[in-house]
Amino acid sequence: MNNLQKFTTQIRSRLVLLILINNLLFIADWLIMEEVFQLTGYWFFLGLLIVPVLTLTLLPWLSTSYLVQPTKLIWQAVLHIAPDTSNVPAPDLKKARLGKDLVESLVSHVYQLASVAEDVAKTATKEQANLDHDFVANSIPLPLVILDKDDTIVFANQAAAQYIRHERQDLLGQSIYSVIDMAFTNQQTFDVWLKDAKAHKAVASQTWERVKLNLPDTELSKQPQFDLAAYYNRNNPDGHETMLVLFDHTNQYAQDDQSMSFVALAVHELRTPLTLLRGYIEAFEDELAGKVDPELEDFMKKMAVAAAQLSTFVNTILNVSRIENDQLSIQLHRESWQDILRSVVDTMHARAEVRGIQLSLEMPDKLPAVGVDRTSITEVLNNLIDNAIKYSGSSNKIIIKTYINNDGQVETTVQDFGVGIPDSATTHIFEKFYRNHRNRAQVGGTGLGLYLAKVMVGAHGGHIWVRSKEGEGTTFGFTVMPYSQLAADSKTSDNGSVEIVRNAHGWIKNHSMYRR
Repeated sequence: MNNLQKFTTQIRSRLVLLILINNLLFIADWLIMEEVFQLTGYWFFLGLLIVPVLTLTLLPWLSTSYLVQPTKLIWQAVLHIAPDTSNVPAPDLKKARLGKDLVESLVSHVYQLASVAEDVAKTATKEQANLDHDFVANSIPLPLVILDKDDTIVFANQAAAQYIRHERQDLLGQSIYSVIDMAFTNQQTFDVWLKDAKAHKAVASQTWERVKLNLPDTELSKQPQFDLAAYYNRNNPDGHETMLVLFDHTNQYAQDDQSMSFVALAVHELRTPLTLLRGYIEAFEDELAGKVDPELEDFMKKMAVAAAQLSTFVNTILNVSRIENDQLSIQLHRESWQDILRSVVDTMHARAEVRGIQLSLEMPDKLPAVGVDRTSITEVLNNLIDNAIKYSGSSNKIIIKTYINNDGQVETTVQDFGVGIPDSATTHIFEKFYRNHRNRAQVGGTGLGLYLAKVMVGAHGGHIWVRSKEGEGTTFGFTVMPYSQLAADSKTSDNGSVEIVRNAHGWIKNHSMYRR
């Protein structure tokens, strides 16, 4: 017997039971009127009407709620899944007293049909969304690349394929690192950022400027250059975890590079006469010391300071040019950090004395030997101290301090008590050519010294930072690694040095090219 037949039988038996109850009540009423109350005539017939009236009134009212319950439960199930009546609760099938099997079966079928309809709707919506996304992405003139959790390309629009000179279908399924060879201007490369984002963040975004695209069989001067924007979303339901957008600035950056190359070429021609000039000044200082009046000695001292400043400017321009052309290399040697600091302070003493500023050097008696390139790290110290001198204002003291920080690295700070830096400028202070507009007219400079310092410190595996407050002064600090912390396989047994070369992916030890 199926559920419908079973339900029909239950209804039939309930109706027979109701009719039987009604008849029994009528007979009982007859007997009570006749035997108990012994009514006759008019009162007898009036008494017999009481039961029919009550049964015809109460039994339909009571039985209707009972007989309609199965329909009510099915009705409630339909409203529960209807999109415009989602606030209706699901029916409690345990309350079904009549036709329970039929109700449970029908409600189950309703839910199954709703689930199938929902899946079909979701599939259609997703397919339409994919078509819409594909249309929109390919309509964007900017190169767009999307990666999955394994850094594999799952989508690249036509603009991206043309920009990196690949067929679009050949990009899909390939590792981003095998088809797009990007060169960044610092150690915070795309792969470093993405690795950190995957380890510590659910959502992250980052931008880079002046990224170079290394294309085979293309001259260095003609390589595309662009700004890069990246967005990361962990466990994206569509599998699209990382999105890259490329903003081409090849012509603009190429002009900047050409200008820098021209300036570097012109500045390079200054090195020979500048070297002669500094040599003659030193000879005059040695020969004329104590033989001329103090005013002439002061002139000689100022000439030496000016020549040293010009030499620093020439070296800065040339080093920035080497960085831009991936031609700057440095060697890390075992050095005494105390000796380097004393040498730099002695050299900068005359420059500070001309401005009436005293340099104070504070360092512990013992410091570990450090792994540095003496020439480049000296330039970093010269730039920081020179900046402190220029921005000291009316202050007459600069403190250079060094110590071992909590990470076991040698940290050095240069603190002045001058004009300070606005909060809005500290985030840009290490950018190339950036200068605070408030002090630009009063203090000379190229906007390259701090940029170069950041690159050089990064090349040494260190970190540079700034802390400042307007009107109270500025503190610059940076770290260098103790020689003992350098990787054992990076130390060469013959000369105890480590060579670091800047290539397409930042500063790499021992010429090891970064590839995946």
